[in-house]
Amino acid sequence: MGKIISFSNQKGGVGKTTTCVNMAAYLARAGKKVLLVDLDPQGNATTGLGFSKGSLKKSVYNVIIDDEEVRENTLPAQPDGLFILPSNVDLAGAEVSLVYKKSRDKVLRAALEKVRAEYDYILIDCPPSLGLLTVNALAAADSVIIPIQSEYYALEGLSQLMNAIKLVRQHLNKSLKVEGVVLTMYDGRSLISRQIAAEIKKFFSAKLYEIVIPRNVRLSEAPSHGKPILLHDPKCMGARAYAALTEEFLKKTEGKGE
Repeated sequence: MGKIISFSNQKGGVGKTTTCVNMAAYLARAGKKVLLVDLDPQGNATTGLGFSKGSLKKSVYNVIIDDEEVRENTLPAQPDGLFILPSNVDLAGAEVSLVYKKSRDKVLRAALEKVRAEYDYILIDCPPSLGLLTVNALAAADSVIIPIQSEYYALEGLSQLMNAIKLVRQHLNKSLKVEGVVLTMYDGRSLISRQIAAEIKKFFSAKLYEIVIPRNVRLSEAPSHGKPILLHDPKCMGARAYAALTEEFLKKTEGKGE
């Protein structure tokens, strides 16, 4: 039975999509069958894996609004073992359309349950907001990974996200938990980076992954080439960090027999 993990932070620009895409790629490289669900209307995960969201006929929109099957809208990606349920331009209007659907909070959950057994991991890239799309992702997930930028403003709004997770747990998905917290865009030479890391460690304790993701030009370049970092520059500092993070993630999850 596949594990469903949402990557969420309502603050934009924290490395959420970068983390989701690259962990998905490294999980596939590790021999896992992985489905990446691009639930962000910006479609950055879709373009980051080499697909043009403007020309796609298949998308997550067709699944959550038109009640089409996940299988009918999934595309194979690289590396082998990675698949994507992409986003396209239609998703921008999905929040409004969802309002009128029955069980609107659990539409994605119902769709993913049908294919959960076909994958080892299903990773959902959430939009940078706490609207209906994110609520759907949290309602569908077993757990949440929270990427946090190691800058001062990163801590602002964190309580809102934790409150949203608490509300979803109370009303929609009682088994939802925080899988882990990833510190991104880290600069060990910066005092503020070290201070923020210490604050986050205090707040999340054992949930904070030991591996931190550094600021890295090659990581920033990779999406413009439509490739995860392991296919763009597997030897760069950012690639090594995501490889190590994925290894730490697998040890924590599969080491517990999950």
